[in-house]
Amino acid sequence: MNPLSASNMATPDLDAASFERLARARLLANPPLLNEPQSPGDDDLNPTLGRFASGLRHAAVLVPVVARSPLTVLLTARTDHLPSHAGQIAFPGGKVETYDAGPLAAALREAREEIALDEAFIEPVGYLSPYRTGTGYIITPSVALVRPGFKLTADPGEVADVFEVPFTFLMNEANHEIHSRHWKGAERRFYAMSYGERYIWGATAGIIRTLYRRLFEA
Repeated sequence: MNPLSASNMATPDLDAASFERLARARLLANPPLLNEPQSPGDDDLNPTLGRFASGLRHAAVLVPVVARSPLTVLLTARTDHLPSHAGQIAFPGGKVETYDAGPLAAALREAREEIALDEAFIEPVGYLSPYRTGTGYIITPSVALVRPGFKLTADPGEVADVFEVPFTFLMNEANHEIHSRHWKGAERRFYAMSYGERYIWGATAGIIRTLYRRLFEA
């Protein structure tokens, strides 16, 4: 484990209204271009291994910030039998299909299909830059404020569990660790956040890190 900085100040404990104002001011108002040359990705911590630059498939995720007091972030645990990313912690999301109107529409559709999150409870507040993964995807994250009162039903074919993590925990840089694993013949580094028994890593942790930087770094 390699904590980035245990001395960093904790993230301010925002309420829903303050978060929405900050998000609308700091996030992208429109879907980003997929070919942004400076977009973040898994390869940022592995500069000597080269960037994943070609043949990427377009995906979208919803980053659901639940308007509780205090705020939480809704995450899922994928089932163990899926062909890719089995058992990992993820945001609701998936491939952008040709019939989707855009990345937000795809993220909302996937959230409905995976966990039955009703769009009536969702207020989109902006986008993050597309995130490149080492497994061949470029993901557009749509950030949204979610009003409490929703009822969720996980699709057993895709989602093993749905849970919430405090927003302040995920937005505290002291909890952003750098771990490594041997993959495809090389040692690769990645962001990770351990919350109790939950191990959040890879693209999900990378997107959380991107959200932190967009909202709270000058």
